[in-house]
Amino acid sequence: MLGDKSEHFEGKGTNLTELESHLTQYLKADGFTVQTSPPGDQGTVIQATKGGFLRDIVAAERAFTITISGLPSDFTVRFGISKWLQNLGVAAAETLLLSDLFLPIDVADSLWSLEVEDKIIADLKKFVG
Repeated sequence: MLGDKSEHFEGKGTNLTELESHLTQYLKADGFTVQTSPPGDQGTVIQATKGGFLRDIVAAERAFTITISGLPSDFTVRFGISKWLQNLGVAAAETLLLSDLFLPIDVADSLWSLEVEDKIIADLKKFVG
């Protein structure tokens, strides 16, 4: 699917709660509105949306979505576009991560997603080491 990427890390011993916090702060600093699911056995979901006249018209219900799943020594971070989920803060991460969370997207959203993904993936790799 366009705009759907994942990065897998092994042997890093990364604190996944700190990783989620780092990604959330990175997105907020870049002007995104961010919401996260509570961490669960299957991981965490982060959603971010950025307003603007054109984005509000074209993709009012879409969000850049990141899932973090696995263990500190072996985890995957997945990036893509999904529907903005109301009350993500109370949704069970297990349900979200086991469902088909990501949406097929059109070329315009794909280009935007790829640009955002590239920046975040570069920052993520620096953070993880």
